[in-house]
Amino acid sequence: MTPIRRLHQGGWWWLLAWFVVTCFVYLPGLSGGFLFDDYPNIVDNRGVQPTEASVGSLVRAALSSPASDFKRPLASLSFAANFLATGLDPFWMKLTNVIIHLLNGLVAFLLVRALLRTQTCTRMYSGALAAWITGAWMVLPVNLTAVLYIVQRMESLANLFVLLGLLGYVTARQRMRISDGAPSDRRRSMEIRAVLLCSASLSLPMIAGLLAKETAVMLPLYAALVEWVVFGFRRTDSRTDWRIAGLFVLLLVVPMAIGLAWLLPGILRPETWAARDFTLASRLLSEARIVATYVDWIIAPLPDALSFYHDDFQVSTGLLHPWTTLASLAALLSLLGVGLWQRRRHPLFSLGVLLFLGCHLLTGTILPLELVYEHRNYFASLGVLLAIMPPLAALPSSMGGPTAQLLRLPRRALLLAMVFWWIALTAFTAKAWGDPLRLAEELAARAPQSPRAQYELGRTYIIYSRYDPSSPFTKLAYAPLERAAALPGSSILPQQALIFMNSRMHLSLKDAWWDSMISKLRARRPGVQDESSLGALTQCQVEHACDLPKSRMIAAYLAALSHPNPSARLLAMYGDYAWNVLGDRALGLRMLSEAVAADPAEPAYRITLVRMFLAEGDRAEAGLALHGLESLNIGGRLDGTIRELHARLDAM
Repeated sequence: MTPIRRLHQGGWWWLLAWFVVTCFVYLPGLSGGFLFDDYPNIVDNRGVQPTEASVGSLVRAALSSPASDFKRPLASLSFAANFLATGLDPFWMKLTNVIIHLLNGLVAFLLVRALLRTQTCTRMYSGALAAWITGAWMVLPVNLTAVLYIVQRMESLANLFVLLGLLGYVTARQRMRISDGAPSDRRRSMEIRAVLLCSASLSLPMIAGLLAKETAVMLPLYAALVEWVVFGFRRTDSRTDWRIAGLFVLLLVVPMAIGLAWLLPGILRPETWAARDFTLASRLLSEARIVATYVDWIIAPLPDALSFYHDDFQVSTGLLHPWTTLASLAALLSLLGVGLWQRRRHPLFSLGVLLFLGCHLLTGTILPLELVYEHRNYFASLGVLLAIMPPLAALPSSMGGPTAQLLRLPRRALLLAMVFWWIALTAFTAKAWGDPLRLAEELAARAPQSPRAQYELGRTYIIYSRYDPSSPFTKLAYAPLERAAALPGSSILPQQALIFMNSRMHLSLKDAWWDSMISKLRARRPGVQDESSLGALTQCQVEHACDLPKSRMIAAYLAALSHPNPSARLLAMYGDYAWNVLGDRALGLRMLSEAVAADPAEPAYRITLVRMFLAEGDRAEAGLALHGLESLNIGGRLDGTIRELHARLDAM
């Protein structure tokens, strides 16, 4: 067989064509800007903006992410690498995301082809079919945010290791099957190598993926589903393979039990849910509707559904409130039942269903995360396509009688129509992502009841106004911001933006904006966005760019701090305000000391505290605080700062 023929049969030409289509679809979106969580994680995060590639600066970058207590160091290092190469340019960061997406497509192709080759009915066409499944996955509209939303490199990078782990596992299991038929003198060594590859494929990629995002912890579960459906925990002689069963006990069952024992006490505490608009019970009910909706978003998405911002989602308060809660729960249970029922007759369909449902066990159950995000389907959507595309492809070897033959053309026509729709919708949305103003207007139109979408539109108008009162964008900014402020469940971001904008432009500040902001802070525990809003107003006043009434700012901070166990970040911000704006150094020191006590592992608060003690001339307290800072100097990440503080301390 010629090399060209092998490439054709292996599906490589089809895959190359899909790579070209994917690049063409995403190219218009590369010219856009940063968005939403890109700011705290990248734009405003000095840790991922090193001036040199020293060990200390890279360690500092790796441990700088505010997105998670686990810091996601690999993702942060990739942002730092982008910054070192091209600065804070979103084009190159998005291009890096596209490259990671293409790498995922390559590994997904190899994985899907390996799975298709385990089944007689799809073995002959495994290359082309795997390329089409993977190509469709690469252009799915629901996966766009995992590519063009820069910060969600965390998701795509974590799943690169998940896919690599699954590919390694399937390859190892196929080798174990081959070894069963080998001569006895070779069988043992082949089996040992295959078991070691299984173990390495489940553990090493999971560890690497966890350094990008916690979703990589699901790798052993996905492998267990593949094992159960495709290989059955058995050898070729149908005997149970206890080595594989024991491997999953060690790498899945035991860690899962330990993880639940660690998580459940915190999850069951009411204060864990204090900053959310839902409880544990309402979250579980709501997620039934959300996961059912994800199926629709993957297979038959509409532009209005994929609105990026989903903070307008109506939380379920009972099985019939709304009634779609019960209907969605019944649909998911039915889907699970069909998946289990078809395990022997149509194993790939069963596997796809189980992978989709299994993927959402982490983010769609008991963890107090936000309810809805499109990027949570990055891996799950591959499972859906694995389930639906082989039947729609209507391969000759899978066709039944005359009726099935008659349905062959309509099935393929439906598949082609779906694929073309996915390409068109992703291309259309990617084009909007290439223009910040167009994107803000598009997302606000898709989600008119979303406070975040309306706020982002107003914020974009402010940016385009360049703080010029005579700019037409200035007038446009007020309506979406005031609309966002009035929507139920909104944070104080819209009020903060209105106050910030008018103060920067030396325009009057409405009492209603202050009253609404303070009332929201008093009514519920402030979330991350609320804290960021107060921080932005404080920074503006510290830099003398805003003239804000001190009585209002104090009232806002006191309202935010009135809730039990305020965050270290909030305490530190109030300390900054007290020290630099109010001139109350005693209050500033007290707030920073409380911030250090609330989060002793965060060096930024200790650094500020040392500087405050130095400014006060308190050498003894400065030395104690500096000693505490030195204990956090992992990998030399704080060397420069510690040298500077020591020099100031020695000069006293």
